Formats: sequence, structure tokens, C-alpha cells
Amino acid sequence: MTEYALPIEAKTLQTLLPHRYPFLLLDRVTAFEANQTLTAIKNVTMNEPFFQGHFPDFPVMPGVLITEALAQACGTLAILSEGGRNDKEIYFFAGIDNARFKRQVIPGDQLVFEVELLQSKRGIGKFKAVAKVDGQVAAEAEIMCAKKVVG
Repeated sequence: MTEYALPIEAKTLQTLLPHRYPFLLLDRVTAFEANQTLTAIKNVTMNEPFFQGHFPDFPVMPGVLITEALAQACGTLAILSEGGRNDKEIYFFAGIDNARFKRQVIPGDQLVFEVELLQSKRGIGKFKAVAKVDGQVAAEAEIMCAKKVVG
């Protein structure tokens, strides 16, 4: 089992998650408790490629990308809880329930992702996931991630 020192920066996150720019949506993990909780952040900047078309005159981070970032945080919790990731394993987004969007996310915001493992069986985890900006809930959902061996 590998030990990871907090904070976990983007370079280390790339060893845990298969995602790369522009789809790696976590900048840093700031807190982690194995098989329980994880807190991560994303600094939202005007340079994000999706702002070119969503929307040029009123840039808003797409809800699907906030949801994807929450799923990446859930996968990171699962991977860290196992001590790291085998190169032949990928966690896939397997389901979402009770998704709600409560606040727009705009350039200059810092998204704080708080995820909690609710249940885990046979490589499938169910998580409570919340994205906040300045302490206000921007989005929340119950997310399922499933581990799959590839290659």
C-alpha cells in the first residue's frame, strides 16, 4: 500500500487517474481518509477550453463537467483507499442519482469537492458527492464508480 502525502498535487493525480488535460478536472487533493472521505479542489479559470462556447458572453462551467469532476474525486477516493492504481485498472462512472445544480460556477471560482464513500461491494462504490464554491453548494449527487480491468 502506497502512502500519499497531502496535499496531493496534479502531477501525482496523473499517476492515480488516467485523465489528462483538458479532461483532468482536479487540481489538488487536500484531505483524505481511507474508505471514508476525500476533499479536492479545482481552480476555475477563464482559460478553460469549454468557456469558448459555454457561453462566450456569460461563461458558465457546464454541469456535466462539474459532475465529471465529482466522479473523478470519487474515483480518487477509491484508488487512494486501495493504496494506488494498477495500470490495468480504470474506474468508470457507473451511475448517478439525485443530481442537483444549485449555483452557477464561473471563472475565478474555486470548486471544493467533498466526497464520502457510502457503500462498496465487488469493485463498485457508491458515494455522496458535493461541489461547493465559497461554502455554497453548487452541485450534489450520489455517484457510482466501478473498477474495470482493461488491456
